[in-house]
Amino acid sequence: MKITKKILIAEDEKALSELVETEFDFMGFDARVAGDGELAMKLAKSFDPDIIMLDLVLPKKGGFDVLRELKSDPALKTIPVLVVSNLSTPESIRRAMILGAEDYFVKTEVHIFDIINKVKKRLER
Repeated sequence: MKITKKILIAEDEKALSELVETEFDFMGFDARVAGDGELAMKLAKSFDPDIIMLDLVLPKKGGFDVLRELKSDPALKTIPVLVVSNLSTPESIRRAMILGAEDYFVKTEVHIFDIINKVKKRLER
């Protein structure tokens, strides 16, 4: 029996999150979207994702706070987090990596399908 890999997409840009969710669902993954940081934390605990795509600019609870909470929670800290954000300063990238992000993508510098393929390859390990 094949176990379906689960992806949590923490993204408040509706068009982008729907595109990514649809693409992952088409690939056979179970993808869920959290449109704000509070929901992202709730879903991280209840959905038990295999990987998280995290935007840093989120309503209710910012992505840096979400990342910090994920990596300080013993039950969640091993979930790989890929940051996908418009924040492109070296300080933002460094901060996310120090907090425990596995990788960092600047939305304006990479095509979304390249990120989707990176997540897919990561889940197939």
